[in-house]
Amino acid sequence: MTVQPRVHGTVARGFGPVADAFAGVLAGARGGAAFSVVRDGEPLVELHGGLADPDTGRPWDTGTVAVLFSGTKGLAATACAALADRLDPDAPVARYWPEFAAAGKGTGEGGSTTDGTVTVAQVLSHTAGLPYVDPEPVPAAGLDDRASAAALARQPTLWVPGSRVAYHALTWGNLVAELLRRVTGSDPRTVVEDVVARVPGAWVHLASPPTSPARIVRAEGYRISTFLHDEERRRTVERMYRVLLDDAETVNTPAWYRSGALAGAGVAGAPAVARLYGALADPDRSPVPAAALDRATRTHAEGLDAVNDRPLRFGLGYELADPIGTFGPEPVAFGHSGAGGGRHGAWPERGIGFSFLTNEMRAEDTDDRASALLGALHACL
Repeated sequence: MTVQPRVHGTVARGFGPVADAFAGVLAGARGGAAFSVVRDGEPLVELHGGLADPDTGRPWDTGTVAVLFSGTKGLAATACAALADRLDPDAPVARYWPEFAAAGKGTGEGGSTTDGTVTVAQVLSHTAGLPYVDPEPVPAAGLDDRASAAALARQPTLWVPGSRVAYHALTWGNLVAELLRRVTGSDPRTVVEDVVARVPGAWVHLASPPTSPARIVRAEGYRISTFLHDEERRRTVERMYRVLLDDAETVNTPAWYRSGALAGAGVAGAPAVARLYGALADPDRSPVPAAALDRATRTHAEGLDAVNDRPLRFGLGYELADPIGTFGPEPVAFGHSGAGGGRHGAWPERGIGFSFLTNEMRAEDTDDRASALLGALHACL
């Protein structure tokens, strides 16, 4: 007889259905998970269960941390918004990073942003036209934001910047890290850590090495880009994700979770990330000025991904509520999802911040864990 994992933690009065939904998430799970919800700085939901390491049987406990994958992008987007007075979204990237003007990417000095000039906003909203590094970096450089950024500065865009939206899975982090470095003169990983840490109880490991993150496992049938059926573009996707696809164990090595790569190597716990988004949903506690956050969470790009065929809607680095319900039933939402099922964000009109974190990666078209939890949460409000 299979023993189902126990649910640990607490929920506020009236949120029992969320605990029931979480029990369903753990049913049949090989790994573990945590789900945290914060409102007005106070936790409404703090749940965890399952295994942080299925190989050793180590349980997922209150202090368990895990790789956020692209959930890291939402934290980096927060740092960019917090620096909006120094990092102007309308400015050409080359204003801060002169080498980036190579290969026709321009400076915008003549006022045109339609020839080939790339703006900061286009980088943040995944419309820059630089979805992969060409030539492909050697494996050792694949998680080195600075090395990849130098290569991206030399190459031309694949399309007129701003004319198409396509998820820049890894290169977004390369480009944003270099922009933060140029604007602040500091290690971009530390910049992001420091902005996140402005919120009590919120933190992320990027420059600071984590200890014993949860072991990542892949569910049977795991695959990426489940909306894509074009084999030619599938080869492009494989190029974009080469560092992940060549060796499934890469994400369990210090080379990954201590790299600090802003596209997807952040390590944190669900309670910490939920507290950050809860603060972003509360103007009195937000680490980002209200005007800058308002701009960052407006729609800057939307449509079908030009590479992946997935419906997208982006602000300045944040994913926004979209046609496929990435952030649940709430019509106004922002945050960022992570490969394999992570979902982290805010419902600003409800004052809610949330984080679903798991170490068991499932394919997007079969994974309903976060959707079930967000649906149950919404019904309780």
